[in-house]
Amino acid sequence: MKTSLPKLILGYITICLIWGSTWLAIRIGLNFLTPMFSAGIRFLIASALTFIIIKFRNENLPKDNLALKLYFFMGIFSFALPFWLVYWGEQFVPSGLASILFGAFPFAVFIFSWFMLKTEELDIMKIISIILGFLGIVIIFYDNFNLNLTNQIWGLLAVLVSAIIQGFVAVVLKKYAGYLNPFSMNAYPLLIAGIIMISLSFITENISVQKFNLKSVLSILYLATFGTIVTFTIYYWLLQRMNVVILSLTSFITPIIAVFLGWVILSEELSENVLTGSVLVLIGILFANFKGLKNYLISLN
Repeated sequence: MKTSLPKLILGYITICLIWGSTWLAIRIGLNFLTPMFSAGIRFLIASALTFIIIKFRNENLPKDNLALKLYFFMGIFSFALPFWLVYWGEQFVPSGLASILFGAFPFAVFIFSWFMLKTEELDIMKIISIILGFLGIVIIFYDNFNLNLTNQIWGLLAVLVSAIIQGFVAVVLKKYAGYLNPFSMNAYPLLIAGIIMISLSFITENISVQKFNLKSVLSILYLATFGTIVTFTIYYWLLQRMNVVILSLTSFITPIIAVFLGWVILSEELSENVLTGSVLVLIGILFANFKGLKNYLISLN
């Protein structure tokens, strides 16, 4: 499945920019809505809009046994469980700090790829890129390491577990879901996740505290459209066309964006370490893509 490098780069940059902003949008929404309810509404809206897009595009949605199993698998382990963990965790930790914990995602992808995928190339350049990227994130958030673990440890663990689950899911989809339409990989799983989370929300959360105002509604709509439909459609499209470890490195870029947005919009502290850490992250990304960029440049000559 060949695709031009510029298209891959554009898709890669797009999901980095949007996902970098979703941490902030989630944080804002949690000021007015409970975690599971907020995520459930987000997924139901995204699912409904995706089905509308599918109808207008006349897309084919696979419904064979494997596809149905993957839809339910994704609904639970790609959306419902990991996103609930992130939403719940962000009640206790800053948005930027939550995103650094998601830096475990590439490590999880690398480890699971090592055992589950035979076609994925796991070379020294990718190992170096993961290490450099993670070091860059550590430097960026170094000033935040003086934590009150008594209050924040469960929030940090929730985000960490979410990253590991998502890493496993990414490798499973890389191995089995290559034939699925990226839109179908959103539509049914999001519907399943939305139903699960809304149902559990009515059982486990105090629904009376929900506040629907301009900020909470805009937060949900932004997360449903850009943070879910646009990003995950592009993500699944990229997953079918590039190395899953390289794709997972987007989680090193999104914290940088999250930190800058937190600084601009929420007046969160912007450390001098951000520049140094950001450079290391970008160098790490270049290491991971060295062979691909080299081959592309050669093809232009």
